[in-house]
Amino acid sequence: MNAALHGALIGLGIGAFLLVAEYMLLSKGVSERAKKLNRKAEFDMTERRRIASMLRFALVLVPAFAIVFWWAWG
Repeated sequence: MNAALHGALIGLGIGAFLLVAEYMLLSKGVSERAKKLNRKAEFDMTERRRIASMLRFALVLVPAFAIVFWWAWG
């Protein structure tokens, strides 16, 4: 397998894991806060921005890993 493709796949896996973990942690906090305040569980603006920034990081992670793997093992 090409080194760049291998790196991109590893970066995709790591990015997906980080994104899912961040979403799960934030949703747990949102549901606990909603239960405490007796309100509907919904993300506030700060939590939405955290998810969006993690998504952008995960998207940058894929080509970054591809470039590093291509440079190191190519």
